[in-house]
Order: sequence, then structure tokens, then C-alpha cells
Amino acid sequence: MLAATGVAGDPESLFYRPALDDWMTRLDVHPQGTTERERLDLIMQAAIRRGRGETPVFGLRQQRPSFDFLCRQLAILHPGATTDLDRIERTFGPTRFIHLTRPDKLDQAVSYLKAQQTGLWHVAADGSEWERTAPPRAPVYDAARISDCVDMLDGYDRGWNAWFHREGIEPVRITYDELSDAPGATLRLVLERLGLDPRAADGIEPEVGRMADATSRDWIDRFRAGTAQR
Repeated sequence: MLAATGVAGDPESLFYRPALDDWMTRLDVHPQGTTERERLDLIMQAAIRRGRGETPVFGLRQQRPSFDFLCRQLAILHPGATTDLDRIERTFGPTRFIHLTRPDKLDQAVSYLKAQQTGLWHVAADGSEWERTAPPRAPVYDAARISDCVDMLDGYDRGWNAWFHREGIEPVRITYDELSDAPGATLRLVLERLGLDPRAADGIEPEVGRMADATSRDWIDRFRAGTAQR
């Protein structure tokens, strides 16, 4: 949705995996005979070009699992900087952080586990497949794995909040429910906080749809019932 506004960059998961080879492949960077810092500089320049799209704003979607690796690479790129925030802003410029989270971790854990099992991670607004990473497979209820996913997702939120506190950052906080219930209003809020014209959000609709279904609801009910019996 941010990309569709035409004013807020083209945010993508450019650093999804914690591996420089993956970054270079994703960004089509093929440095030869360069030092580690030179290679990182080329990667970041390519990321900025990709994340800007046709706008002056750079956008990046960053997941928690690979964030520490990104920070370590930026420390190599900017050895004189003393904080992660300083390194990020030396690389990408003045930065506004948007923390998107899902308060109901059980709902999120069920969604995550179903996607892992079925290989289907996103559907389009019309219900057709949007992103699939494996051949179709039927989901299987697994209370232990759901519990593990809840713990993992809670840990991601704790990690983000601890990092924000350490770096003295107050992010723009958005929940999954706010975004899914009022996508247009949420998009306008983000544009305002970025100092951009909120009218750029007019007429923009999400391209992806919700994936929760009867199986999701059944798993949530079964998990809660099992937890209550302990």
C-alpha cells in the first residue's frame, strides 16, 4: 500500500535472510575484488535504489530474525558510529520506524504454522494465491508447535521493544487488527507520520486478503480448550 501511493518508496524485505550472498542475489550486486566494507557499501546503495522506487523516500520491511545480522553489517560499514540508530541513519538517512505487530499471538501463531505447513503465505484480495513457497499440503493440528510459535512471536516483540528502548526510539505503532480493519485510515496515519501528503492514500486498497478460515478458528478453539484443562 505504501508503494502504491507513489510517494513513500517501495518497501520490500531486502534483507530477509541473514546472508550477504542472498542480499547480493536479491539486489543483483556482483562485486569483484572489493573489501568487505566496499561490498557492503555496494549492497546498501543497491538496496536504497530498490527501496526508493521512483520516489525520494527509501522504504524497507525488516523482520526481527535477521535484524541483528543487518546491524552487525552496518557496524562493519560504519566503524566510527556507536549506536545502531546512528549506523542506520548514516546508511539510509533520517529514519522513521513503524512497528507493525499482532497483539493476539495465538491467532498469529496459528496463521504462521498453517503457512509453514501448507506452503501458502499470502492470498490476493480476491482469494487467489499470492505467495506460495511449497507444493500444497493439508495442515495438521499440532498444539506443541502452536505453543512454540506463540513463544517465538512473543520473543520477536520483546526483542523489538528492547531495541527501541535501548536506542531511544518511539516508533509509529500499528497493530494487525488496526491495519486489517481500517487499511485506508492506517495508511493515511503512516503518511502523516512520515511528513507526506495523506491524500496519497485516497482510493488505495490492500492487494492481499485475510487467510483465517474455519480451520484457523478450530485450531484456536482446540488450543484454548487444551490450555484451560491443564
